Amino acid sequence: MSNTTKGIIALLISSLGFSLMSFFVKYSGDLPTVQKTFFRNFISMVISLSLVIYYKEKLFGQKKNQGLLLLRSSLGLLGVLLNFFVIDRMVLSDAEILNKLSPFFTILLCALFLKEYIRRYQMISIIIALVGAVFIIKPSMSSDTAFALLGILGAILAAGAYTVLRVLGDREKFYTVVFYFSGFSTVALLPFFIFQYESMTFEQWIMLILAGIFAAFGQFGLTIAYSFAPAREISIFFYSTIIFTALLSIFILNEVPDMMSVIGYFIIFGASYYMFMKNRAPKEEF
Repeated sequence: MSNTTKGIIALLISSLGFSLMSFFVKYSGDLPTVQKTFFRNFISMVISLSLVIYYKEKLFGQKKNQGLLLLRSSLGLLGVLLNFFVIDRMVLSDAEILNKLSPFFTILLCALFLKEYIRRYQMISIIIALVGAVFIIKPSMSSDTAFALLGILGAILAAGAYTVLRVLGDREKFYTVVFYFSGFSTVALLPFFIFQYESMTFEQWIMLILAGIFAAFGQFGLTIAYSFAPAREISIFFYSTIIFTALLSIFILNEVPDMMSVIGYFIIFGASYYMFMKNRAPKEEF
């Protein structure tokens, strides 16, 4: 099995995990964003800690990688906070597709900071995807537009985290990277969690625990995927999340996206599919 195929499988698992995470975060109801994010990262920390201990790896990685691990964790935490904030305030599938602009931004950031070559068709795809985002955002002076822009900012921060993962590659085990991120996030959020904590029902506890478990699945899959292959080769498979999320949103949450949003979904997915097909013929320049 090639590294690209391994990356694709890992990304599909990651997509399913993140889709279920988003659903349970939304389904947990009206709780502070920090509280939801804390649970998501605390559960992931516990799961990844057990793997680090089992494989007898270093908890916090190698000394030479501390800067990268801190940067990845900081960008990831900010991205998750914004994503959860937007999930609670938009149609779930709208929030999810905006977050899935991150692979396009990852290509730009990898080209800018890692000097990975970006082809003309990739740039065209990125522009088309941003046009699709406009259909979802539906620019106006309303709060919905502000939430959507925050969703895009969250996608940019997530792309920054994924770019750092490309630099880390296989320098650290995936469970060490996930533990570092989850542990960093848990400690950073703890004071805000204590200050803003709101009591929860038994059902809400279960929802947030499940969100944390599936977040761990998503994070493991994502970390593994981008260590196997560059974003330009596998990023389209991250969009399988939209299918899962849309089904959950429509049939369980009774949230149906409007026609403008649906057009935006197709434009963004079309841009990603076009880029993927061109990547299958790497010798072509267009």
